[in-house]
Amino acid sequence: MKPQAQMTYNRLDLLKLMYLSREGDRREGVLLRQSKGWFQVAGMGHESLAAIPLMLERDDYLFPYYRDRAMVLARGVTNAELASVYFAKLGSSSGGRQMPGHYSDRNRNIWSVPTPTGANTLPACGVAWAMKLGGEPGVVVATLGDAASRQGEFYEAISFAIERQLPIVFVVEDNNYGISTNTEKFNPFKLDVFNEKHLLQIDARHPDRVFEAVGPVIEKARNGGGPTVVIAELDRLCSHTSSDDHRVYRPHDEIDEMYDRDPILVLARELIESGELTEGEWELAKLEINEQVDREYIAAESEPDPTPDDLMTHLLDMPPIPESPPIQGGKKWRIVDALNHVFKHGLNTDESYFFFGEDIEAPKGGVFGLTADLSDEHPTRVFNSPLAEATIAGVGIGMACYGKRPVFEIQFIDFVGPAMNQITQNLATLRWRTNGQWICPMVMYAPYGAYLPGGSLWHSQANESVFAHFPGIRVVVPSTPEDATALMWTAMHSNDPTLFLIPKHMFRQQMQVPETVPPVGFGEARVRREGEDVTVVAWGNCIEQAFAAADALVDECSVEIIDLRSIQPWDKEAILDSVEKTGRLVIVQEDGRSCSVGQMIIAEIMSDIESFCYFVSAPQLVSKPDVHIGYNPILEYAALPDTDQVVAAIRHTMED
Repeated sequence: MKPQAQMTYNRLDLLKLMYLSREGDRREGVLLRQSKGWFQVAGMGHESLAAIPLMLERDDYLFPYYRDRAMVLARGVTNAELASVYFAKLGSSSGGRQMPGHYSDRNRNIWSVPTPTGANTLPACGVAWAMKLGGEPGVVVATLGDAASRQGEFYEAISFAIERQLPIVFVVEDNNYGISTNTEKFNPFKLDVFNEKHLLQIDARHPDRVFEAVGPVIEKARNGGGPTVVIAELDRLCSHTSSDDHRVYRPHDEIDEMYDRDPILVLARELIESGELTEGEWELAKLEINEQVDREYIAAESEPDPTPDDLMTHLLDMPPIPESPPIQGGKKWRIVDALNHVFKHGLNTDESYFFFGEDIEAPKGGVFGLTADLSDEHPTRVFNSPLAEATIAGVGIGMACYGKRPVFEIQFIDFVGPAMNQITQNLATLRWRTNGQWICPMVMYAPYGAYLPGGSLWHSQANESVFAHFPGIRVVVPSTPEDATALMWTAMHSNDPTLFLIPKHMFRQQMQVPETVPPVGFGEARVRREGEDVTVVAWGNCIEQAFAAADALVDECSVEIIDLRSIQPWDKEAILDSVEKTGRLVIVQEDGRSCSVGQMIIAEIMSDIESFCYFVSAPQLVSKPDVHIGYNPILEYAALPDTDQVVAAIRHTMED
């Protein structure tokens, strides 16, 4: 469904829309004081920015922030829909999952507002880049508050937009306050941090000025002129939220001065003085809007609420039916070459795939060669990124939302820190928080783990449990070329995000691949070695320790080895089936011990009465202790699980 056609710029119509926004805010404040509702964030004083969506076309995108009620009304969202959002009803845009003010509408290209301020700007760049790469004449408008202009992601977004000359307009809504903090001394535009070439500063308290000033920069962006940052000075005529009282920290004369330049009062007075509107007509219009708002909020209050059964819906889509990966079986492959082959096949067969990461273009092809030759063959879909992990994640999210299939690289998983805001707050939550409206079919892959001397702290982490903790992301760790390609092929066809961790120690090992390479779905473990006495579960690099221990104990016991492969979701049934046979369980992991996948597996299995009865001895966890990896190989290997530790754990289960 295409977005609704937008209003044209008519001062009287815009005044009524601004008042509709104001009355909705006022009504919600009254309802909250009546204990009907839980929270409110108002846009009072920001209504003149409603002029901006009137300049957008159907296929343009709006990335708003939580004070943009008037803007989303101007984009076509109805007051009745916002009333449903206020009461967190099942039929609202989030199904009751987001706070009021966190607007979203897939049909109108209004991206879902995240609470972390400024976190919408990098995904906005992703949409704008996808538009430009596709040769489409769209424009993206992304808004944020002035306090959010100090967020690092905002700087990355502007840098990327200028670098790529994206069709995007950033609107910084400068009301001079971040909750209670006056931003005068923090505002980067008042500190002359930015090149004025890309800036436009306006007094946005009147919609005429907004329309006249912002219209040309939107057309500039649409016509290939690149981005502009609009600093829109206006007033917040209300407290930050319903949990705040601005009278505590704002001087009373400052508040009085703000109300004197209320954009609704100013515009109404101008229209009355010019004869375009009489006082009686204005009073009647306000009365009609008041009655409309009253009627629609009463109706919304009676709408169905979500039920507890709705909680788990739209967390993830059904996984794709896995297909055999496009590599030749019956020969030796290295993981690095096998994945490169799959990437090439994807690029050759589907134009929606895009690759982006540090140093991934030729001649480097990534620091491990995972993307070798890809940019030579597909220069319009394989790109080097800046040294900016938040940009990689955020831009990928936006591209995926636009309908592309980004397969983006984090050079080492250790470097993911700057991207964690985008991963945990947008990537993991987007489908759920929009009740399935927005999807994010993105693959983010990264080299992972140690057992490769010289990596030290920031090239040797195995931290899968960190990502498995966040609902809405699938996490996989293959350990063979056939599993790596099969899981990658499945991930590249998923409608949800996948974090794909590739054990570095195994990158370049030649491994024999079976004649037929089977498909692998998410949550499917693999029995790598049949056994009768002990079940050993491992994944990634630690598969080697599992095999070495099993070989060392071949005269003492029969060890069954399960390669977990998929961390989130994980294959509980495969482990239970094995433990039912063996009665003993050893988990071997490279990650730290506390709050880990190994602890999760043991806790889950032991908490079930039926599976608890399978055990003839206590499960054992062989793990890196809660310590970092040192640069000296002596320190590195002192931290990592080794064969002797796995042997000892297996023997311990046999003794019990």
